[in-house]
Amino acid sequence: MVPLRVLTLIFTGPEQPAVLVLEPIEDQQAGKSRIVPVWIGANEAMQLGVALEHAKLPRPMTHDLFIDAITNLDACVDHVVIDRVEGQTFFAKLVLRQGGRLIELDARPTDALSLAIREDSPFMIDETVLEQASFPYLFKDDKAKEVELQEFHAFIEGLSPEDFSQ
Repeated sequence: MVPLRVLTLIFTGPEQPAVLVLEPIEDQQAGKSRIVPVWIGANEAMQLGVALEHAKLPRPMTHDLFIDAITNLDACVDHVVIDRVEGQTFFAKLVLRQGGRLIELDARPTDALSLAIREDSPFMIDETVLEQASFPYLFKDDKAKEVELQEFHAFIEGLSPEDFSQ
């Protein structure tokens, strides 16, 4: 199992799908990492956005109600595992802890993650699923940006009006 974190949530509007971008917490090698994009509906994005912002609304939302229920049953969200992917559909297990026992529930990843984020519980992905569903994520370090900027300045300084004539 590889631990995950939310890199970003891209929400474009109520009638458009959103993208939850997850990132494995692993050793990033030479400016490279992986991301796992999960396409989700607008309602799911709203629930995740509320969880990510730790927003408190005047009335409990469904996920808040569920957290209250499991808390009153002396249980808590132990962790979430994204354990399978079929095409673009991800599957997850929500693991609750009650006393000394773990209770595993089949859940949509968005619901399970909304609960885990609200409870600051860890979430992870099966290594096989990570291999199937991840994409490389490249980013530049400050040195690379500096070199690129220096090259651009050298290019600009070397321009002359003749360079623009046909």
